[in-house]
Parts: sequence; C-alpha cells; structure tokens
Amino acid sequence: MQVFRHREARPQRDERDIFTGVVESQGLVGEALGSQVFLTLVRFSAGGRTKWHSHSFDQGLVITEGRGVVATELEENVVEPGDVVYVAPHEKHWHGGTESTAMAHIAINQPGETTVLEPVERLRNPNP
Repeated sequence: MQVFRHREARPQRDERDIFTGVVESQGLVGEALGSQVFLTLVRFSAGGRTKWHSHSFDQGLVITEGRGVVATELEENVVEPGDVVYVAPHEKHWHGGTESTAMAHIAINQPGETTVLEPVERLRNPNP
C-alpha cells in the first residue's frame, strides 16, 4: 500500500498536446506501481482545459479543488470538490477550469489509447 498526501503534491507544467492553457500534472500511480490502474493529479488554471478527446477505457475523475467543467457533446456539467465523474469508453469529452476559476482532479485511467481531437471552441456558459 502507498498513501499519497494531497498537501505534498508538486505537479509540474504539462505541455502535452491534449491540453490548452496552463495545466500542471503529477503522476501518482503509474506503470512502475500499477498495471491496471493509473492515477494522475491534474491542475487546470482558469481557462486551462483538455481538448476534445476520448479513451478506449473507462475513466474516472475525482474533483479535488476549485470549480470546473466536464463536458460531452450534449452537456456541460459544473463540478466542485468531492464530485466524481465517470466517462464511458469512446465518449467524446473534455474537462478543465472555467474561464474564471481553476480546478484540479485526480484522473483514474486504465491501460489503453487516448485519441486527442480538436480544441474546445467555447464554453456554452462561460461563467457557470
């Protein structure tokens, strides 16, 4: 067993193509520890977010800080600390901060592929 203390997290700037704006991340459980589940702390600045994307696996998001948005093509959901999000395999979605608030989550991923799509054009409600 390993315990990761949220207060000890030191995420670093993450410039992978899936992100726009200022985003930081820190792997908590990766391939060195887990073979079927990977945990990553991701912090989005206000306006920082993922591009539209989908995964070949189930994804969970546990919101830990701030206020953000998790969206599919059909809906945008405002999320806050304590909220838990389930994303089905191959569901096109994005997540991140609002235009005026930062948000952090722990992403719970599995082995598989992530397909990065186009950037998010705009929020339906820019200040939810």
